[in-house]
Amino acid sequence: MLLRHSFNFFEARLKNFLTVKSKQACSTSRHISYIQGQEPEPKIREYFYYIDHEGMLFLDDAKMKNFTSCFKEKQFLKFFFSRVKLNDTKRYNEHFPYLSLCGRERNFIRCDDTPIVFTHVISDEKGNDRLSYAHAADQLSTDFLPHKIYMNPQTGRVYHPAWPKVGGIGLIRSKLAIELSRNFEFVNGESESPTHFSWRGQRWQLENEWVIHTQRFGMFEE
Repeated sequence: MLLRHSFNFFEARLKNFLTVKSKQACSTSRHISYIQGQEPEPKIREYFYYIDHEGMLFLDDAKMKNFTSCFKEKQFLKFFFSRVKLNDTKRYNEHFPYLSLCGRERNFIRCDDTPIVFTHVISDEKGNDRLSYAHAADQLSTDFLPHKIYMNPQTGRVYHPAWPKVGGIGLIRSKLAIELSRNFEFVNGESESPTHFSWRGQRWQLENEWVIHTQRFGMFEE
């Protein structure tokens, strides 16, 4: 008999992991020397940001990181996140492994897990499913690939392919992950990754090989 994942089991494991690891991440590596808006060379300014496991964007040195202090303006989020890439400079790349270049601004980024966090399943004008990210609704989205969803059996976190310049992988926020988990099947047992995923009346065999070719530089340890 196919083993369908217990919703309560999945939710408890994921929430426990998020609580412990996110607290660790927010308290890690606070001894970095920078000044928001610093000018290391003429007409170049540098800013520093943090992205949490829900995909919310904050100034890195904000004392309170919650919904009231995150960036919400969708045009800004689109401009910022469409330029996110791996930090290929020699500046702050150890502590801020991602970068968004916006004109003369260098925006250095660190994150709880991945810089791209998928938040909602939406439909385009043709009725195709897409995953939106960064809380920008339809301003930022990519094709939803149900056969490529991956759940880490150790953490309970759920991932979806992203694009190469950000490492090829994006986290699915916990609320959406819990909803999607209702459709997981675990043929090999709940201690392993799910093997199948049902979506829109179709049962997909999951293809997880893509994960081994990705890069993640989040602040927590698995």
